[in-house]
Amino acid sequence: MKLRIGVGLGPRDPADPVTFGDPVVRMEQLGVDSPWLPDALGADLPDPLVGSGVTVLPGRNPVVVAKELATLAALAPGRILPVFDVRHATARERPLFPIPGPRGEVTDEAPTVVRLLLEGEDISFEGKYHTLDHVTIGPRPVRPLDLWLGGGGPR
Repeated sequence: MKLRIGVGLGPRDPADPVTFGDPVVRMEQLGVDSPWLPDALGADLPDPLVGSGVTVLPGRNPVVVAKELATLAALAPGRILPVFDVRHATARERPLFPIPGPRGEVTDEAPTVVRLLLEGEDISFEGKYHTLDHVTIGPRPVRPLDLWLGGGGPR
Protein backbone atom coordinates (compact mmCIF):
# COMPACT_ATOMS: atom_id res chain seq x y z
CA MET A 1 0.00 0.00 0.00
CA LYS A 2 1.36 3.40 -0.95
CA LEU A 3 0.70 6.43 1.19
CA ARG A 4 0.37 9.61 -0.88
CA ILE A 5 0.66 13.07 0.60
CA GLY A 6 -0.61 16.38 -0.75
CA VAL A 7 -0.12 19.75 0.92
CA GLY A 8 -2.58 22.63 0.59
CA LEU A 9 -0.70 25.87 -0.03
CA GLY A 10 -3.66 28.22 0.17
CA PRO A 11 -3.77 31.40 -1.89
CA ARG A 12 -0.23 32.22 -3.05
CA ASP A 13 1.31 34.08 -5.94
CA PRO A 14 2.86 31.42 -8.22
CA ALA A 15 5.26 34.04 -9.61
CA ASP A 16 6.73 34.73 -6.15
CA PRO A 17 9.68 32.38 -5.55
CA VAL A 18 9.61 32.91 -1.77
CA THR A 19 5.94 32.20 -1.05
CA PHE A 20 5.39 29.68 -3.86
CA GLY A 21 8.57 28.44 -5.52
CA ASP A 22 10.62 27.71 -2.40
CA PRO A 23 7.87 25.70 -0.65
CA VAL A 24 7.18 23.72 -3.84
CA VAL A 25 10.87 22.90 -4.28
CA ARG A 26 11.10 21.85 -0.62
CA MET A 27 8.02 19.62 -0.95
CA GLU A 28 9.63 17.98 -3.99
CA GLN A 29 12.79 17.32 -1.95
CA LEU A 30 10.71 15.77 0.85
CA GLY A 31 8.79 13.51 -1.53
CA VAL A 32 5.40 15.18 -1.16
CA ASP A 33 3.18 13.94 -4.00
CA SER A 34 1.58 17.25 -4.83
CA PRO A 35 1.13 20.84 -3.71
CA TRP A 36 -2.51 21.93 -3.84
CA LEU A 37 -3.96 25.31 -4.68
CA PRO A 38 -7.57 26.34 -4.02
CA ASP A 39 -10.20 26.45 -6.76
CA ALA A 40 -10.72 30.21 -6.43
CA LEU A 41 -12.16 31.66 -9.62
CA GLY A 42 -12.05 35.24 -8.38
CA ALA A 43 -8.43 35.11 -7.18
CA ASP A 44 -5.29 35.80 -9.18
CA LEU A 45 -4.19 32.15 -8.98
CA PRO A 46 -3.69 29.39 -11.53
CA ASP A 47 -6.62 27.09 -12.17
CA PRO A 48 -6.09 24.01 -9.97
CA LEU A 49 -6.18 21.63 -12.93
CA VAL A 50 -3.34 23.55 -14.52
CA GLY A 51 -1.61 24.62 -11.31
CA SER A 52 -2.05 21.49 -9.21
CA GLY A 53 -4.81 21.89 -6.70
CA VAL A 54 -8.17 20.81 -5.45
CA THR A 55 -10.79 21.25 -8.16
CA VAL A 56 -14.47 21.53 -7.36
CA LEU A 57 -16.06 18.92 -9.62
CA PRO A 58 -19.78 19.69 -9.37
CA GLY A 59 -20.61 22.43 -11.84
CA ARG A 60 -17.75 21.56 -14.16
CA ASN A 61 -18.32 19.59 -17.33
CA PRO A 62 -16.76 16.15 -16.65
CA VAL A 63 -15.93 15.72 -20.36
CA VAL A 64 -13.91 18.95 -20.33
CA VAL A 65 -12.28 17.96 -17.03
CA ALA A 66 -11.30 14.56 -18.50
CA LYS A 67 -9.84 16.24 -21.61
CA GLU A 68 -7.85 18.70 -19.47
CA LEU A 69 -6.50 15.87 -17.32
CA ALA A 70 -5.61 13.78 -20.36
CA THR A 71 -3.75 16.73 -21.88
CA LEU A 72 -1.86 17.43 -18.65
CA ALA A 73 -0.98 13.74 -18.28
CA ALA A 74 0.48 13.78 -21.79
CA LEU A 75 2.48 16.94 -21.09
CA ALA A 76 3.72 15.82 -17.66
CA PRO A 77 3.53 12.01 -17.45
CA GLY A 78 3.44 10.68 -13.91
CA ARG A 79 3.01 14.16 -12.39
CA ILE A 80 -0.79 14.52 -12.42
CA LEU A 81 -2.77 13.84 -9.24
CA PRO A 82 -6.35 15.11 -9.67
CA VAL A 83 -8.05 16.01 -6.40
CA PHE A 84 -11.74 16.91 -6.44
CA ASP A 85 -13.83 18.65 -3.79
CA VAL A 86 -17.60 18.89 -3.64
CA ARG A 87 -18.02 22.51 -2.61
CA HIS A 88 -16.52 25.89 -3.45
CA ALA A 89 -14.70 27.70 -0.69
CA THR A 90 -16.84 30.81 -1.02
CA ALA A 91 -20.58 31.14 -1.38
CA ARG A 92 -19.97 33.95 -3.89
CA GLU A 93 -18.47 31.47 -6.38
CA ARG A 94 -21.19 28.82 -6.15
CA PRO A 95 -23.55 30.57 -8.61
CA LEU A 96 -20.76 30.59 -11.21
CA PHE A 97 -20.85 26.78 -11.36
CA PRO A 98 -24.49 25.72 -11.63
CA ILE A 99 -24.99 22.03 -11.04
CA PRO A 100 -27.69 19.91 -12.67
CA GLY A 101 -28.95 18.33 -9.44
CA PRO A 102 -28.15 17.76 -5.77
CA ARG A 103 -24.44 18.41 -5.24
CA GLY A 104 -23.74 15.03 -3.63
CA GLU A 105 -25.50 13.02 -6.35
CA VAL A 106 -23.75 14.95 -9.12
CA THR A 107 -20.43 14.46 -7.33
CA ASP A 108 -21.06 10.71 -7.15
CA GLU A 109 -21.69 10.50 -10.90
CA ALA A 110 -19.12 12.94 -12.32
CA PRO A 111 -15.95 11.01 -11.34
CA THR A 112 -17.39 7.93 -13.05
CA VAL A 113 -17.74 9.91 -16.27
CA VAL A 114 -14.20 11.30 -15.93
CA ARG A 115 -12.76 7.82 -15.24
CA LEU A 116 -14.58 6.20 -18.18
CA LEU A 117 -13.30 8.88 -20.56
CA LEU A 118 -9.73 8.68 -19.29
CA GLU A 119 -9.58 4.90 -19.62
CA GLY A 120 -11.78 3.99 -22.58
CA GLU A 121 -12.66 4.70 -26.14
CA ASP A 122 -16.04 5.37 -27.75
CA ILE A 123 -17.79 5.91 -24.40
CA SER A 124 -21.56 5.93 -24.09
CA PHE A 125 -23.01 6.62 -20.67
CA GLU A 126 -26.54 7.31 -19.47
CA GLY A 127 -26.61 8.68 -15.95
CA LYS A 128 -29.07 10.76 -14.03
CA TYR A 129 -27.11 14.00 -14.71
CA HIS A 130 -24.70 13.23 -17.54
CA THR A 131 -25.21 11.57 -20.90
CA LEU A 132 -22.48 10.61 -23.37
CA ASP A 133 -23.04 9.21 -26.84
CA HIS A 134 -19.89 7.70 -28.38
CA VAL A 135 -17.39 10.15 -26.89
CA THR A 136 -13.63 9.68 -27.06
CA ILE A 137 -10.98 12.00 -25.66
CA GLY A 138 -7.30 11.85 -26.25
CA PRO A 139 -4.56 11.43 -25.82
CA ARG A 140 -5.55 9.03 -23.05
CA PRO A 141 -3.05 8.70 -20.20
CA VAL A 142 -0.54 5.86 -20.57
CA ARG A 143 -1.33 4.67 -17.06
CA PRO A 144 -4.59 5.21 -15.14
CA LEU A 145 -4.72 8.39 -13.09
CA ASP A 146 -5.58 8.26 -9.40
CA LEU A 147 -8.66 10.38 -8.71
CA TRP A 148 -8.92 11.72 -5.17
CA LEU A 149 -12.17 12.98 -3.68
CA GLY A 150 -12.62 15.09 -0.59
CA GLY A 151 -14.74 17.72 1.03
CA GLY A 152 -17.55 18.09 3.44
CA GLY A 153 -21.05 19.39 3.67
CA PRO A 154 -24.60 18.22 4.19
CA ARG A 155 -25.08 14.55 3.43
